Parts: sequence; structure tokens; C-alpha cells
Amino acid sequence: MITRRHLMKTSAAGGLVAASGLAAPVIAQDARIRLGYVSPQSGPLAAFSEADSYILEGFRASEAGSNFEVIVKDSQSNPNRAAEVAGELIIDDEVDMILVASTPETTNPVATTCEAEEIPCISTVAPWQPWFIGQQGNPGDPASWEPFFYAHHFFWGLEDVIDVFTAMWGQLDTNRAVGALFPNDGDGNAWGNPEVGFPPVLEAQGYTLTDPGRYQNLTDDFSAQINAFRQANVEIVTGVPIPPDFTTFWTQAKQQGFAPKAASIGKAILFPQAVDQLGEAGHNLSSEVWWSPSHPFSSSLTGQSAGELAAGYEAATGRQWTQPIGFVHALFEMAADSFARTSDAGDPDAVAEAIRAAQLESIVGRIAFDGAGLPPFAAQNVAKTPLVGGQWRRREGGGYDLVIVENGSQPAIPTGGTMQPLG
Repeated sequence: MITRRHLMKTSAAGGLVAASGLAAPVIAQDARIRLGYVSPQSGPLAAFSEADSYILEGFRASEAGSNFEVIVKDSQSNPNRAAEVAGELIIDDEVDMILVASTPETTNPVATTCEAEEIPCISTVAPWQPWFIGQQGNPGDPASWEPFFYAHHFFWGLEDVIDVFTAMWGQLDTNRAVGALFPNDGDGNAWGNPEVGFPPVLEAQGYTLTDPGRYQNLTDDFSAQINAFRQANVEIVTGVPIPPDFTTFWTQAKQQGFAPKAASIGKAILFPQAVDQLGEAGHNLSSEVWWSPSHPFSSSLTGQSAGELAAGYEAATGRQWTQPIGFVHALFEMAADSFARTSDAGDPDAVAEAIRAAQLESIVGRIAFDGAGLPPFAAQNVAKTPLVGGQWRRREGGGYDLVIVENGSQPAIPTGGTMQPLG
């Protein structure tokens, strides 16, 4: 692919920079750095971006935020649209960096576009395997995988969510029969991958996995999956459906008399409003917890603790805190930190190198691209963050609280209870 920056460099060699009209951005001392931000603000993944406006308002009001202009784009929960708006930010808005959040369907096309166009990018809220492997030319051939120079990502990995889920299940008395809800998307294909996903780990730990196969997002009939689970005497359900699909599945499961002892679901039940829609049927559903008010971390931008940031959001909006609040905030912490350590904000290579040199104590914990807990091929581009497990507990009078029940690998993050069976 011939990128704008590649053309600029080759034109410079031929003395044609002025004619090309593609000169790199030059930022004067009194100018503001331009950030692009992409997230799914509409469509089936919109719950991930519910707190975006609050976080952006807080960043713009911060001392560091005064140095930046932020241009926001909606991916509409569509990978093609995500790539399109990334191109708009690079070509039309001439941003110096792009930040992107929430699921591989948004992060991957944006990161791929940035890498091709040689624009620094930081992404989050997608397990690192579907982010890194999903962008490779041949995802099925590890020998062909190459690191990126401009694209960087911080979040946890499949190995972490598998450890958390199995540790939660280990607190219950079950027959170790697991049913899988893996959609035909970036997350579902990664979670169900026979090499790096759930199947090999569950088999090694003595679980049996019933995987009825990939289904399309926004499916309206899960009878095939429910029948397969009943025939296999499944007592544990796991998977990574989008929110409306789990609502459909869980409602139909109740109607058809399928009642497992545990349901540990990624993505779909991260948000209180998704659980609220289930009424009493949401009690004791479990999920991964990447961030909460009880996490013992503080913002490098404002000094706020995780609890203070969550409380501020609730007071300002009247809505319950959600997990993406911390990670979207951390994206802007990373941007401010990276540019603060860059002598030339208009030099994308220098900015990318500053990102990789990060040693940031953020609202979601330490972010450092030091290879900790990662295979060598991902060490340059991925920084891992902590993960624990929680259950939704019904409040008297309605509503749910997310209670942390498993912290075996992250003892600094306090628990509020122990795992309880459904029903």
C-alpha cells in the first residue's frame, strides 16, 4: 500500500514536496495538538460509549486538555464505517494521533488504517488477541505475524478472562459442562479459537465444552443453542455476545426451561442497563470486571481516584457507572503523557516511540509496553491491564450492583463477596 506519508517521503527525495501538497503537520508552539477519537456511539455497541461525552468534557477542562483539540467520530458499530472515519480524521482533519475504543469491530479497522497511513494510534477495550492477531495478513499462521510501528493497545487478554471465569466457576459445585455462545465476529472467533481461545484451556482443566458453532450478530432465535446445551446437560454458559443477543438468548432460555448454575458472559452484561432489562433473571449473572469504583488507581490527569471518577459521572448524569469510563479516560491520559514526552508533536515516528516508552500510572493501573505477561510477538504493541470477576446482585427495590467475587491474580483489587449460583 502506498500511504500518504510514504508518498511524501519519496516525493521529498525527488524534490517534489511542494507539488504533492501532502506535507506532514507542523505544530507551532502556540498551536494545539489534534486528536481524533473513534467509538461506537450508535448501533448495537453504543452502550460502550455512553460515558464518552462526560470523559471528553473532563479532559477538555483539565490543564493537560487545554493543549489539545479533540475531533470525535462515530463508528456506528460498523467496521467499514470505523475505517472510513479514521481516514477522514487523517486526510481531512490532519490529526496527530487517533484514539479508539470498544470491541475489535471498532478498534481493528481504525488501527489498521492508522498503521497504513503512519499515524500514531492508541486503542483499548478489546482483548489483545483479536486486536493483534485479527489485524495480521494471515491470522492462522503465527510465523507470519509482524509487530506494528504506529498502532498500540492496552487491555487484558483471553488468558486473563479464561483464568477469571474458571476461578469463579471453581467456587461452585458443577458438573464442569460448559456451553459456548461465540458469535461470528472478532471477539467470538477469538474466544472460540481452538489454539488461543477457550477450548484448549477448558479441556486441560477438565471441562467439557459444547460449542454449537458461530451465529450471526442480531440473531432472533437461539433455540438451536439452547437445545444443544440441554442435551449436553450444560451447567455453565459462557460467551461474548453483543448486548441485544444475550437478552434474546437469556429470555428464550428461561422460556424453554434451561437453567444453568452459572452464566459468565463477556461484553453483553458489562452494563447495568443490559442487566436491568432482564428483570429478576439478571440476578447473579457474572462477567469480567476490568474497572470499577473500588479499583485502587488514580488519574494522572486529575488526581481523581477510580471511586471519585465514577461518583462524578453518576452525579453529573444520573446514570450508574460503567466499566468503559475508566478506560476511555485512560486513553486521554495516554495521549497527554505521550505528547508530553515528545519533542516534536508533528513527528509521528517520535510520537509512536514515546507511546512505547510509556510508564504511566493511570486510572486503570500501570500502562507500560514492557512485554509483561505477553508473548514476544505482541510485546512491542500491547500493554496488559488487570482483570477480576464479578456478579450482578439485585438490589431491593430494583436495579443491580456489580460485586467483585474473584481477584486471585489481582489481590490489590478488593472483593465484595463470593460467587453464588444462579437461581
